[in-house]
Amino acid sequence: MAAADPILSVENIVKRFETPDGVLTAVDDVSFTVAPGEFLAVIGPSGCGKSTLFNVIGGLIDGYDGRVSVAGDTVRGPHASIGMIFQEESTFPWRTVIDNVAFPLEVAGMAKAARYEKARHFVDLVGLSGFERRYPAELSGGMRQRVSMARTLASEPKILLMDEPFAALDEQTRLLLGDKVLQIQQQLKQTTLLITHNLTEAVQLSDRILVMTYRPGKTKRIVEIRLPRPRSSEIVGSDDFGRYVAQIWNDLREEASKGLKDDESRVRAARGGKP
Repeated sequence: MAAADPILSVENIVKRFETPDGVLTAVDDVSFTVAPGEFLAVIGPSGCGKSTLFNVIGGLIDGYDGRVSVAGDTVRGPHASIGMIFQEESTFPWRTVIDNVAFPLEVAGMAKAARYEKARHFVDLVGLSGFERRYPAELSGGMRQRVSMARTLASEPKILLMDEPFAALDEQTRLLLGDKVLQIQQQLKQTTLLITHNLTEAVQLSDRILVMTYRPGKTKRIVEIRLPRPRSSEIVGSDDFGRYVAQIWNDLREEASKGLKDDESRVRAARGGKP
């Protein structure tokens, strides 16, 4: 799927940071492509460079080796074709739901009537019709993240990047929001990249999953998820679903163990070598 006419190309990305202990390689020679309408999840242990890679793709950090391009256009900063949703809740508390969603359209200079009409469409798309005049403080965490999603989608990005947007939510809410994400993604044919620690979430949502190694973050494996679509959280209980989760966990467990040993070594060093 991703081999034909990719909308996103990530080529040989290497990102290093200067630290008090020397140069740290966060991402090391990561390459992949994403086809239009594809859903790709990126999963790996803490510290493997997932968010660094996300920020490189989104044009939020520079000073890296390699190339990111959208339909052949090199990304050299924030790109109009890329929308981003972060883990931290990012609604404007002084704006209602409808005004939050309409904000990027207002900044773009769209006329008031047109931007509210478009904002109402996306409020409805994320399942929040009837809450247009509510303020974020009156909504649950999952509803606020849906507002953030509607606001990002209102700009109609070709590619949606999501960095653990549901990490702060309970498991049941995550599964149900996963259903909503899938409905939206299929309806809009939205190209989507998701960074997550959650294996269930990754398998539930994705066409492919990129598994990263522990630091430095490299591509360990790309797993194609051959589960039927349309897909919902009901599939979580199936045997095929369980086999995918087990397969990915086997890869991830090895890398997470390296991270745990690294943390233990740092603790011992901080204690002067004492256990």
